[in-house]
Amino acid sequence: MNITLINKEDIRGKVEFPQNDVLLLPEEKQNREKKLHDAMTLGNAYKGKIRIVFATTDGDRAVETTVWAATELNVQLKGDVNIPIRAIREVIL
Repeated sequence: MNITLINKEDIRGKVEFPQNDVLLLPEEKQNREKKLHDAMTLGNAYKGKIRIVFATTDGDRAVETTVWAATELNVQLKGDVNIPIRAIREVIL
């Protein structure tokens, strides 16, 4: 799988995300949710960066950034950039 690393500034308004969840299994979705929660704690408490691998309509991308918040639908990154949770394939702490 060829994954392009991009800057978080290149996400907002420049990337289209898939409409359906990229993960199919409930266990994968639960693991993603737990890792996003851990990433949010790492970002808020220690300003630590993580890598998020996500799907776009042009292929998979990755970003290394700080997670500020995670809602039911989106992950908010530093700089007010949002990624829909349904597009996230992997969270690497």
